[in-house]
Amino acid sequence: MPTIKHSSMLFSTLTTSLLIFNNGLLAADGEYAESIQASDETVDTISVTASRIARGTKEVPAAISVIDAKRIDAEQMQNIKDAIRGTPGVLIESKSGGYDSRLIIRGAGQKANYGVREIMVIRDGVPMTDPDSFSRFDFIDTQDIERIEITKGPGSLYGSGSSGGTIQIISKSVFDVDGNRVKLGIGNEGQENLHFRYSQDINDSNSVLLTGSHRASDNSWRDWNRFDTQQLSLKHGLMLDSGATLETELSYSQADLQLPAKLTDSEFQTYRNSGEQHNTSSQWQNSGRYSTIWFFNSRYEQEFGNLTFKPRFYFNRWDHFHPVTGAINDNPGTNVFGTDLEFAYNHNLMGESTLVGGVTARLDKTENSKKYQYADVDTVWVDPDGPFGPSGFVNQIVRTNSDRKGALLSTEDASNSLFGLFLQETVRPTDRLTIDAGFRYDRMNFDIDQTEYGEYSWSTGSYDMFGAPVFTNTDTSFDLFSPKLGATYALNNIYSVYGMVAQSGQVPSESEIQSNPNLDAATARNIEVGLKARAKEWNLDLSFYRTTVTDEIVSVLQGGTTEFQNAGETLKNGFELSGNLALGKHLWLGVSYAYSDYQFEDFKEVVGYGSSKTVVDRSGNQTPFVPRHQYSLSLDYNHPSGFMARIQADTWGEYYMDNANTEKYDGYSFLTSLMLGYETGPHKVSLNVDNLFDKRYATEVTKDTQGDKSYSAGSPRTAMLNYTYSF
Repeated sequence: MPTIKHSSMLFSTLTTSLLIFNNGLLAADGEYAESIQASDETVDTISVTASRIARGTKEVPAAISVIDAKRIDAEQMQNIKDAIRGTPGVLIESKSGGYDSRLIIRGAGQKANYGVREIMVIRDGVPMTDPDSFSRFDFIDTQDIERIEITKGPGSLYGSGSSGGTIQIISKSVFDVDGNRVKLGIGNEGQENLHFRYSQDINDSNSVLLTGSHRASDNSWRDWNRFDTQQLSLKHGLMLDSGATLETELSYSQADLQLPAKLTDSEFQTYRNSGEQHNTSSQWQNSGRYSTIWFFNSRYEQEFGNLTFKPRFYFNRWDHFHPVTGAINDNPGTNVFGTDLEFAYNHNLMGESTLVGGVTARLDKTENSKKYQYADVDTVWVDPDGPFGPSGFVNQIVRTNSDRKGALLSTEDASNSLFGLFLQETVRPTDRLTIDAGFRYDRMNFDIDQTEYGEYSWSTGSYDMFGAPVFTNTDTSFDLFSPKLGATYALNNIYSVYGMVAQSGQVPSESEIQSNPNLDAATARNIEVGLKARAKEWNLDLSFYRTTVTDEIVSVLQGGTTEFQNAGETLKNGFELSGNLALGKHLWLGVSYAYSDYQFEDFKEVVGYGSSKTVVDRSGNQTPFVPRHQYSLSLDYNHPSGFMARIQADTWGEYYMDNANTEKYDGYSFLTSLMLGYETGPHKVSLNVDNLFDKRYATEVTKDTQGDKSYSAGSPRTAMLNYTYSF
């Protein structure tokens, strides 16, 4: 593959729109949308995430992947990664084997220690992402996903403050009463899966849908690695005489997740030999996240001639008990209030046109969130002449023994608000040409009051308690302007070409602002061109992109802690290819490939603590954690007799572990998953095997400024047997 490193071509990511095997797809606005068949030779799929308009992906000048219900149903879906992996330019893995995921899209999101950063995650039109772009997946019932749309890079009208892209997770509509089912699953490593979905038309205008899920695993191959989650959802749909629809959902989730310790270099080699991870040397043996979530969403839609009005109101409340490195976070509750007032106006401007616009408002309010010491710890007195100098003996923590709370370290009240305005005009001057021009404007404010009684000192490895409380207030705002211009031209019924220029901002998170109040918001400017092809027996997506990020927020690993700094400029050039080909009537071959050449154009990294800090020039280095080469191969087989099979092999190439580019991790090759199934009448039995060849690999490898490496081990081979009864 030729290097694109300093190419002047301006390109972006268009990932595969997988050919839809079934005829019906659930659109993001809750309506049942069909696949578009322009002729006997072409088939396309519906997407709404990039533009908020239901359009075939071939007509959208953006990088889109659509993961359909058939692909999702072929996976065991213990984690969202089961469906997303293999998408070019999208790197996703779970460091724990539970519901959490480390997600990177075109380099964005790589600095997140946990959760997802720089990527907007939406569930049925409601943002699961905080105003500071932090996302969690404990809200998501992975067993009730109908379809997933991924828009990569800047340009989505949903993506406030999100430079990496947008993921829309769409569950089954309350108005679709044909998908009732019960699903049972059991596997090794204590895997359990129970899901039910029941819908009913009460009368001609009222429908209800009840879903529930339980997922669990003990992952006994390593210590402290159990997860357990329960989710229950009730949806109601109302069709009014005026033609309007009202959809409402109330759901509850309880998600408990233990986060296992990372491995040293020697411990990772031991894991590779044995497949087990026990008695690691990490200080922090008892990290986890234990949360409960209430979620309410109500959406109304009414047509007034050529004008469609779509107001949405949502509320969720979540709390968590979250032991992490250095401290135990105990948040009794964050209340989230939000609205999205959207309209679409069909008119004539140089041909058939649609104007989409609206306003977004959201407030996240947290009161009396606390941090505590770990109560049960092993310590050791360090010699004054040892590594911490002549300042005196230090009672250094060497290991936690439980997640029991100790002395109070701090309290915090926080209010994060977002106000956004979006507008996009879509015009079709000719039957072949479609043009999108629009923008988002977002204003975000962070108001944080904190009282600190002590802290964990990374330089000494112990808790320091202050003589008097320290009061701080952080009150800062960011203004983000995200314009976009794109065009698609249909060469014929099969081929189309597109180009787009777009910009998106990226604000620092609440914790990043507190650790470094001088952080600026980052700005990503992207230019892309691509080719899309849709034929009856094959499809293809090809894209090139060039993204320049100014003031990118970069993580710097200093010993056991992570600090955040702005890089002057980062350049990201890439090429992506994906396609599907019918090999006969029942067999499909899927191929995807991504080439990513990302480097710091201007980055002065500050290394060290206190008076020993030094500035090191990292300009010209590759950004860490993102492999230059990523590719995936898959085969799907569906026979009319009811037999089905799917095999997929994913490869991540080597990548640098640190900003200094001192060492690479080899990545992994052909990590393989397999599904075998049989369906007859209402019954379906399937076997899912992950890591079929039992490879010993790492989902993430980092190296700090002192040269110490940390590995997050990937799961060995697991298997789950599922039975589904549909009625």
